[in-house]
Amino acid sequence: MPDLREFPQNESSLTHTEMTDCPRREWVLMDTDVLVAGAGPIGLTTAIELRRRGISCRIIDPLDEPRQYAKAVGIQPRTLELFENMGVLRQALDASTLMRGQIMYTNGVEVGRVDLTLPEDVPYWFLCLPQYSTERILTERLAELGTTVERGVGLTAFEQSDDAVTCTLSDGSTVTARYLVGSDGAHSVVRKGLGLSFEGGAFAESYMLGDVEVDWSIPSGYSVRANHTADDGTTDDLLVCIPLPGHKRYRMSMLVPEELMPDESSNKAAVQHGFSTGKTPELHHIQAVLDRLSPEPTTASMLRWSSVFRISHRIVDAYGRGRVFVAGDAAHIHPPTGAQGMNTGIQDAHNLAWKVALAVKGVATADLLETYDAERRPVGEEVVGMTVRNAREGIGAGESSIDTAMRRQAQLLIDYSESPLNSGRDSSSPHVQPGKRAPDARGLRRDGVQYPIRLFDLLSGVDHTLLLTSDGSAASINSLEKVADAVIRSAHGLLDVYAIVPPGTVHVDSLVPIIEDNDSQLCAAYGIEGTAALVIRPDGYLGFRGHPENISDYFAKVFAVSRE
Repeated sequence: MPDLREFPQNESSLTHTEMTDCPRREWVLMDTDVLVAGAGPIGLTTAIELRRRGISCRIIDPLDEPRQYAKAVGIQPRTLELFENMGVLRQALDASTLMRGQIMYTNGVEVGRVDLTLPEDVPYWFLCLPQYSTERILTERLAELGTTVERGVGLTAFEQSDDAVTCTLSDGSTVTARYLVGSDGAHSVVRKGLGLSFEGGAFAESYMLGDVEVDWSIPSGYSVRANHTADDGTTDDLLVCIPLPGHKRYRMSMLVPEELMPDESSNKAAVQHGFSTGKTPELHHIQAVLDRLSPEPTTASMLRWSSVFRISHRIVDAYGRGRVFVAGDAAHIHPPTGAQGMNTGIQDAHNLAWKVALAVKGVATADLLETYDAERRPVGEEVVGMTVRNAREGIGAGESSIDTAMRRQAQLLIDYSESPLNSGRDSSSPHVQPGKRAPDARGLRRDGVQYPIRLFDLLSGVDHTLLLTSDGSAASINSLEKVADAVIRSAHGLLDVYAIVPPGTVHVDSLVPIIEDNDSQLCAAYGIEGTAALVIRPDGYLGFRGHPENISDYFAKVFAVSRE
């Protein structure tokens, strides 16, 4: 089988010329393939995923240095799967602490306790990690790929044409890129420049945050939610404590006292979301709330950082236009309930980056990039609605079971059910269908490895993966080789193919790597019997399931016809 999978890789920040697909157009001089505005977790993830695919990019941020505060602190199990794929899982595990559950108090009395559990099929747990640590880990990974963040320079304006985006930076320079990705936060320059609406509203309350240590006896790894309920049943005081790495260290949030209330009268039209630039809470402000609401007497110390912040709930009317896209807080903002914001933004980045990479390489269909909005905006709308509901009624409100609530909070139930890319979807089937997260499977065997491997070990995350089931016979393998050869060509070589055979199969010569499905765990996880094909997308979602002869239905939606 010819190896069609090697493509030239663009160097970071390389100035080069490219012809567009239309031969009548002028050559356009590009400074970089993609400019990423904003170097928070979402922008860094976008840049990493582009560089992993050999796409040149520049990433800029107006801050001279990253802010050392514990803003987004929850890492969901689905995000850890993506981190594994990106090569930063070990670093995230090493730097984090485990979230074991939550203890709830009302008027000083324990009223509930939730121990977080996950089914055996989910590889990773809920973790707590300060945002500055997440950013450090991602920044170091990006540097390994040859790209560093350009700090102290932001985006001020941009114009796009059919072929490029010309960006003006705060230092007066301009950058011409094929695409622009705005991961520049709730007050996004990119969103405003696109003229996107940002409909929603703001919560009336203001809150204060503090990163502190306490000396109470609450068990390690448990968050605390304590509130005071007035005689009329309303909550008039609130304390939420999320564990952080360290000794009895927490990110605490609480209602802000009157003396620290931010003054927003000067700019009521602005989005009321994020940190205030006014007065900063001091340790005695946090201690006062603990004195009122802590489940036991305790003393706060080691205040590392504090701030006052407001919460809004908004979402854009489109995740992009033309060659310009928004992701993360630039596209959706909502309450921090359940640690959904940063994790949702990271999935935005994963969804967008592989599609932009194919477009830059000139092998994507004309409308592939439009599927970013089609897939991610419904997810954003669901997350905004869920977090607003959970903020008012509690996490898990309206869910049918604890298992469903846990999986949804873990972001394992995201479903691109209406995606135009799906092929072979059977809504009446109980088995995992195109548009859903591809589950892991354990106990697999392959030649050359002495121990069992997982399905996730086979997913590079850079390219698509095709799994073809076989009975392991020479005739079956030969048939699969022909299918693989044709599909690799249609995918321009950007495809990994594996033959999945039953346990105990006597291996035959094969040009397709053979994976033994020990105990049939993979086939059980996907509900496969007999001959079948599964296509797993680079972002870990199932794109196709069905008979091998129908695989081309999916790839025709993703890859342009080869000019060979």
